[in-house]
Amino acid sequence: MTRAPASRPARQRLLDAAGELFYESGIAATGVDAVLARAQVSPATLYAHFAGKDGLVAAYLEHRFRHWRQSWDEVLAERTDPVDRLLSVFDAVVRYREAEGNRRGCAFLAAATELPPDHPGQQWLAADSRLLAERLSELAEEAGVVDPTEVADGLLAFYDGALARMARQAVAPGLDTGNPVERARQVAAEWLTGRMLQASPTG
Repeated sequence: MTRAPASRPARQRLLDAAGELFYESGIAATGVDAVLARAQVSPATLYAHFAGKDGLVAAYLEHRFRHWRQSWDEVLAERTDPVDRLLSVFDAVVRYREAEGNRRGCAFLAAATELPPDHPGQQWLAADSRLLAERLSELAEEAGVVDPTEVADGLLAFYDGALARMARQAVAPGLDTGNPVERARQVAAEWLTGRMLQASPTG
């Protein structure tokens, strides 16, 4: 049974409320008063835990990043096949979205369009980009592909495309049907097959 909001610590209530509202309506469009009302806390409580709205936004993005990385870690721990490990980024998106109940696009991509360069939340957008690039490159090297960097870049393009389609579906669901993540995984798997064949010795 879900506990009533007031039964949870104030900091967690603020993070939960911010996570819901920032994701649903956007960071710029969500005022502090709306977060306070949903979290059922006072302005003084907000400033006791965060450095205003910017600090709350940064904490919200940090929370999402850590949960996303944990989801990917869990999926990787279940995979042994090199190709499955490379494609695990798509499986991790599915698991993360099932756990979080997300029905819109990527919160990091959305935040990247709203936050100024000097915003404290930028460090978590950078952390997400770094995790994707570095982990995909490492997995490509483990798989023994000819050009790990090219493969990592290609998978990242499929990944970004899937997230962009999810965002489009949220705005106009009738114009773009199907599951973007499943489709991206399928196309990426076909593309990877060619790269893996190139890495195999010929007789």
